[in-house]
Amino acid sequence: MSLYDQLIKKEAKLAVIGLGYVGLPIALEFARKISVIGFDINAKRVEMMKNGIDPSNELEKSAFEGCDIQFTANMEDLMQAKFFIVAVPTPVDQHNVPDLKPVLSASEAIGKVLKKGDYVVFESTVYPGCTEDDCNPVLEKISGLKNITDYKIGYSPERINPGDKEHTLAKIIKVVSGCDDESLDVIAKTYEIVVKAGVHRAASIKVAEAAKIIENTQRDVNIALMNELSRIFDKIGINTYDVLEAAGTKWNFLKFFPGLVGGHCIGVDPYYLTYKANALGYDPEVILSGRRINDDMGPYVARRTVQKLTKAHIDVSTSRVLIMGATFKENVSDIRNSKVADIVNELKNYSVNVEVIDPNADGEELQHEYGFGLVTQPTGKYDAVIIAVNHKEYLELNEDYFKANMNAKGIVVDVKGIFRNKIKSFTYWGL
Repeated sequence: MSLYDQLIKKEAKLAVIGLGYVGLPIALEFARKISVIGFDINAKRVEMMKNGIDPSNELEKSAFEGCDIQFTANMEDLMQAKFFIVAVPTPVDQHNVPDLKPVLSASEAIGKVLKKGDYVVFESTVYPGCTEDDCNPVLEKISGLKNITDYKIGYSPERINPGDKEHTLAKIIKVVSGCDDESLDVIAKTYEIVVKAGVHRAASIKVAEAAKIIENTQRDVNIALMNELSRIFDKIGINTYDVLEAAGTKWNFLKFFPGLVGGHCIGVDPYYLTYKANALGYDPEVILSGRRINDDMGPYVARRTVQKLTKAHIDVSTSRVLIMGATFKENVSDIRNSKVADIVNELKNYSVNVEVIDPNADGEELQHEYGFGLVTQPTGKYDAVIIAVNHKEYLELNEDYFKANMNAKGIVVDVKGIFRNKIKSFTYWGL
């Protein structure tokens, strides 16, 4: 009997290692069909999930209902599993070098419980070759077993988009790969249990790894182009969104927009590819130039705000600025790699008094991660308001909101252009 058949008959268990934004939705989706072990090293988070609470605030309590799942922080419980999915973070360090500690630690943990006939599939975003050249040697060393002969490995890139209720796991084609034909077939069939859109069988593990990394690299480079264009158009004195609206009437124009590029995907993944390229002796020019532009957008927004304040004859050192939004994107609570922090830090370099509000973010988490917290509501009059993240709550506001919270000579800085052509009483500037 194949492992797939054992999973379907619940004679074997599937384990998901890492229950964050990616791992938890995967674990729960499988748990509606087969028997699942959800493992995370954070015992506090595990207790929350046992009580039907998503620590990432992405899933409702109903998502936990009807699921055959055991949440645990006890590594020994993983002995019961035969199919392992690794969904731990793969960040970069302060020098933008890939930090493989989480994925290698997960490999060590699985290596301790790995048995003959088991499968290990990695979903964490990595550079091409990482699964076979970095992770698998750890599995072999710890377990004393041999890949292909004793167990199988594969790679299936995650495509979870935080805050997106439309493009969910079951509705997106899943790329899968394996270390041989047999493993590819078993891994594909296993994912087909939950992915209604079907799977794409990649030619190899490296191809699947590369496919994932260029998905976000392509977006990064295109957004960088829009950000550079926005700087040029600002000097010309025309609005970028007006230009994009006009250009977008052509059938093959790609609709990307300027903005802050943070988070754990687009702002991180390209560095995994450039790291690998450098290791192979190739200096990637286009990708890194795009990264430089996007990484500077937070400071750029702050600098332009200061220039606008100065032009309005407002004393920058005594000015008050409100930033609306602190998460890395709209309608999520995730603050990982939020570029709003760059705006805050740059403004403080000019001695600006900065306050930040956000309906979704956790003030204590922000204080711990970036050194600034939140105010629950505006506190008096501001010289400038920066709408940094277009949360749905902000889309409902009108100019009266700014009149109530801004001085007469105030400046509205609209990063995503959501108040374009709606601000008449204040100086308006946006990307």
